[in-house]
Amino acid sequence: MFKHVTYIMVNVSDMSRSVAFYRDKLGMTLKYQTDYWTEFETGTTILALHLADRPARDGKKSNSAAVAGTCSIGFSVDDIEQTYTQLQAKGVTFVTPPMTQEAEGIKLTVCVDPDGLPISLAEALQK
Repeated sequence: MFKHVTYIMVNVSDMSRSVAFYRDKLGMTLKYQTDYWTEFETGTTILALHLADRPARDGKKSNSAAVAGTCSIGFSVDDIEQTYTQLQAKGVTFVTPPMTQEAEGIKLTVCVDPDGLPISLAEALQK
């Protein structure tokens, strides 16, 4: 039924700040931008940013890393250590340093965007 993911939508609280993060820090190619919707080219999939109300209006925080109504993204990279070092130098915040996940066959690190969205970066282990 489904051939591939067409886009991933990320709800953001500040479009300008988020566009700057994905474009300037992560180096993604901007395709289209408005005050409420932005798209980045990522190959066969589009990363879309959607302006949303600030989360947790009731002041409560979830204990879960995944909350309904948000998104998480994963990207493959060729060299996890080099990517980690380059992004740290640009001020990207990491919540998980590079680590080997033998069972999954990857080296993994996780950073967060300006709204705290987890972004996983993975390098395939050599077999």
